[in-house]
Amino acid sequence: MKRITIFIVFLAVTSVSAQTKKWTLQECVEHAMANNISLQQSALDQELALLDKADAIGAYLPNINGSVSNAWNTGLTQNVTTGVLENQTSRNSSYSVTATLSLFQGLRNLRSLQRSKINTLAAQYGLEKMQDDIALFVANAFLQVLTNKANVSVLKAQNAVTVGQIERTQELVDAGVLPEGDLLEIQAADATEKQNIVTAENGVTLSLISLAQLLQIRDYDDFDIVDQGYEILGTEILEKGPQELVAAAREYRKEVLIAETNVALAEKDLQIAQSAYMPTLGAYLNYNTRESDRFSGVSTLIDPDNPIIATTDPIGFVDGSGAAVYGFAPNIIGYQEVAARPFEEQLYLNDGVSYGVQMNIPIFNGNATRNNVKRSKLNLMRRELLLEQAKMDLETTVYQAFVDAKGALKSYDAAVKAKNSQQLAYEYAQQRYDVGLINAFDFSQSKTRYDNAVIDVNRAKYDYIFKLKVLELYFGVPVSELKF
Repeated sequence: MKRITIFIVFLAVTSVSAQTKKWTLQECVEHAMANNISLQQSALDQELALLDKADAIGAYLPNINGSVSNAWNTGLTQNVTTGVLENQTSRNSSYSVTATLSLFQGLRNLRSLQRSKINTLAAQYGLEKMQDDIALFVANAFLQVLTNKANVSVLKAQNAVTVGQIERTQELVDAGVLPEGDLLEIQAADATEKQNIVTAENGVTLSLISLAQLLQIRDYDDFDIVDQGYEILGTEILEKGPQELVAAAREYRKEVLIAETNVALAEKDLQIAQSAYMPTLGAYLNYNTRESDRFSGVSTLIDPDNPIIATTDPIGFVDGSGAAVYGFAPNIIGYQEVAARPFEEQLYLNDGVSYGVQMNIPIFNGNATRNNVKRSKLNLMRRELLLEQAKMDLETTVYQAFVDAKGALKSYDAAVKAKNSQQLAYEYAQQRYDVGLINAFDFSQSKTRYDNAVIDVNRAKYDYIFKLKVLELYFGVPVSELKF
């Protein structure tokens, strides 16, 4: 009984622990890397690229194929064991094994193997780019939850002040110090604040659901994050100039690397298309055999009682006398068909081997090769233009990210200063309200401005953190080393 009680307590503690788990940003990123559907698709693309490489290697190996056939024939057909056309009903089977080897394909095999290696590298770059993108998506969604939670905390804290103010105002109204309109004004402000809290809490719920979907988590009710300990770190990235950031991004960012590998792929595609102008050379080796249920030939019947008889026609003449000389021959009385040989015996008696080489020389194929080469050239030109566009886009993006981060820093500093000023104004308004120097409406307006200023600080803080992380990724900082 004691063991059962301990086991139940253990299950209860484990259940509570599982339900109250809160995810850190690092855990969210790691979980997304392992479970995100887009990342899984990129990983499958990489597997397909590896299979293409295996196909290119396999093109150097010989092809070996076997063939087995069994057929029934009626009428004038060839006896497969004698080669003679006969009126017959027969069953014939044949067996063969053929090996072919490509000796020269106009360098197609070599260039296909080189292309497959480049394609594997491109797939790897695509996977790494997707990882960076998912990390940013997760970080942005995570910071949005933090912003919404911080806003809820601000609204609840300020509403608690409003509730306390209602109690003090009620006492002053009852004492005849303040008019009842002030009490109604604060009560209206309390109702508005509670409505704002509900809206902000809904925002937290929706942002948590959005983050959970990125992580492929379906238990929305129990999903939550750690909402403390995230400060502004790694600001030294802003000390670097835009040119230094652009140079690092060109080296580490996958957008340009992917565009460069696409150009290399287009170059190989052009070389492969040009290979069709060249002759191809191959070798083959074939072993075949056959068997049939038809008789294997005709044998003679000898008279057992008189097996030898003299010939009626002379076989020669004696020199000098000219006398005829007669011989002896088997006494044939008829013919009979010989039964088919055993299956195994026919296989080794009827087998054959053929081998040789074959060269195919392209002469004219309706301009198909010429047009394919032209298409490949146009595709190469297009890929080169896309590479230049990717470089310009990356430079623009890095400059924009740098300016955004600088602007976010200024916005954050301005929000902090505005919050400090509004806090002082709110505290002063509260003191004046407590002694009856301002009415409830003016006090409520001062409090609303302060609440909005605190919310602006939260928004500016997490927006600045996110833009710093974007810059770090462009500078080549691995996802696992991002500081939050």
